Amino acid sequence: MNNLCVAHRGFSGKAPENTLAAVRMALALPYVSWMEIDVQLTKDGVPVVIHDFSLDRTTNGHGKVKNMDFEHIRRLDAGSWKGRAFRGERVPSLEEVLALASGRLRLNIELKTRGDMYPGLEKAVIDLINAMGMRDDVVLTSFDDGVLQRIKELDPRFRTGLIYDSRSGDPARKLHELGCSLLSISAGRLRPVLAKTLAEQGVKIMAWTVDKGKEMRRLSAMHSDIMICTNRPDIWGELFLKA
Repeated sequence: MNNLCVAHRGFSGKAPENTLAAVRMALALPYVSWMEIDVQLTKDGVPVVIHDFSLDRTTNGHGKVKNMDFEHIRRLDAGSWKGRAFRGERVPSLEEVLALASGRLRLNIELKTRGDMYPGLEKAVIDLINAMGMRDDVVLTSFDDGVLQRIKELDPRFRTGLIYDSRSGDPARKLHELGCSLLSISAGRLRPVLAKTLAEQGVKIMAWTVDKGKEMRRLSAMHSDIMICTNRPDIWGELFLKA
């Protein structure tokens, strides 16, 4: 089986998503080769790893990430909502996650933004990754065409990926227009013809978010190159390592 395992926001099925605890749990599984994380900018320009635009769901704080300085966000508890064992987990900076993953995992980094919500997000992320010598270990992804275009303008050496969740349209054409080498797509939207077409074009496919063995098997049967993004990499391990 060649379907690579991608830990979604770390091992988020058991640890609080996008925290260092989730990253470490994913790193502890030798068959996890990729990890997907989400990045936004604090008010003072620090790239942080968090999914929601609001702090409310995954921390004990309130308000928008973009309105808070890093030091304020840093004081918040981002683990207790998942369980007592994770009390005191923090919202990590992207730099911390990169340092943990370096030489051990490749990263699919989604730039979470909408319109002009985060001016300078692309440059801040690119500069940090380049400073840490990890450009070849990441792919930068987004729903937003403008973000993907700005990445290529800033540094065309970066690999980019389009996140796609539409029932219509032509994702293969969009990928070509944007110069993307990866399609990140909802598993329910992926069809065999598209998977075969993109594989023949050398485009990688990541299907999300797949936590049931039956769905993992369906994707594996569709094409061996489909990367399986899951909250439960342990289920991937049980399924594919036995195979």
